[in-house]
Amino acid sequence: MDKFTNSAWFMRIVAFALAALLFISINFEMESDKKSLGLSTAPEISTETIENVPVEVYYDRENLVVSGVPETVDVTLKGAKSLLINAKNQRDFKVYVDLSDPAISMGDRTVTFKISDLNEKLVATIDPEYAEVNVQERVTKEFSVEAEYNSSLLEEGYTAGQPTVSPKTVKITGAKDAIEQISYVKANLEISKGLNETVNSKATVKALDRDLNKLDVTIEPSSVAVSLKVSIPSKTVSIAPKQTGKAKDGIRITSISVDPKEVTLFGSETSLEKIDEINLPVNISKIDGDTELELDLNKPDSVQKMSLGKAQVKIRTEKVEVDEENAEPVVEEEEPETEQKQEEQVVEEKPEPEEEDEPAAIESKTFNNIQIVPVGIRDDQDAELESDVTSITLLGEADDLKKITKDDINLTVDVSNLDEGTHDVDLAVTVPEGVEWELDSKTVSVTITQKDEET
Repeated sequence: MDKFTNSAWFMRIVAFALAALLFISINFEMESDKKSLGLSTAPEISTETIENVPVEVYYDRENLVVSGVPETVDVTLKGAKSLLINAKNQRDFKVYVDLSDPAISMGDRTVTFKISDLNEKLVATIDPEYAEVNVQERVTKEFSVEAEYNSSLLEEGYTAGQPTVSPKTVKITGAKDAIEQISYVKANLEISKGLNETVNSKATVKALDRDLNKLDVTIEPSSVAVSLKVSIPSKTVSIAPKQTGKAKDGIRITSISVDPKEVTLFGSETSLEKIDEINLPVNISKIDGDTELELDLNKPDSVQKMSLGKAQVKIRTEKVEVDEENAEPVVEEEEPETEQKQEEQVVEEKPEPEEEDEPAAIESKTFNNIQIVPVGIRDDQDAELESDVTSITLLGEADDLKKITKDDINLTVDVSNLDEGTHDVDLAVTVPEGVEWELDSKTVSVTITQKDEET
């Protein structure tokens, strides 16, 4: 053993081992020193921009309103790539504006954005860096809501009443300056073109300034129920039968009546004002005797619709002798008369006076919408007629009837001796001489009321 330890090779091996240990020890200490001095190998540094990061605002929401803070900002992060990837994916940091100081003053101010919950080894840059905000006292006020709609979208001829709103008022909360700018609170009812029926719908409420700009406020409730009644003007007019064509020989039309006597028209007010009656042409050229017909009513172009499309017409006739001067000769299957007999017959017929004195045919003419005028109204009373117009049929010779107009007919009702209440009173009729008249009803209902005493 002693011989081995005293050998040269043993000493060489021991020296080599000690040298190796010394080298390892020195290198380990140097690496430790580098780490402690920050001299270790640096990781890869990168930047990453995260867009549309939400901004939180801390302030007294019960008493203040803050405006001007953007909803989002862009954040650029710089640091180790592994940390950037984690921050971008997790988004566990926050961007905020702090206005929570109770002593904060009202008005405009510049505030900087801050970031929290971000890894301390990352550096953040926020774009924009700051915001111009406005701090105002929070105010709540009640306003009436006015509904509106586009009337040009109604179907032609239709009209709409004033829209109704429920609830009629809303509470609006916002900055004091914004509340003071409110000039209109509108609920716009959305309708489609060609509207012809009543609408019940919801409408969103908007607060507008006097220039109709929408204001940034909170409205409660945000929508209201709106009802819009849509209707079409109407007018009831008489149906006036009008003879067309020529009656057959030996047939005279004594009367033409129509059932119903009236029809209701629907359309614009301007169109209805121009219509007083609906003419119903009745062709009498094929009538052989008393007849009942169902005829179509012709709708005027300016009218949207009518309450009915047909009417029943009753035609009454009578047989009359054919006017020999106008009638065509009647062919009879008899032996032809000699020329002498024909001359004798002519001579015998000439002196007959009855043919010359035969009375003219009686015809009828109907006048519609004749005004009924109350007379004898006392100063302390008002008189209201159930209907102040009626129709009258005149009977007489055709030549006489042609000359008569509405102005020649007077219908009156005497109310001078009536007490307060409703009465059926006889109509007084004045027509030109030589004609007879017929009324659907010879009485009219009149309501007498006392005038209110002037104070």
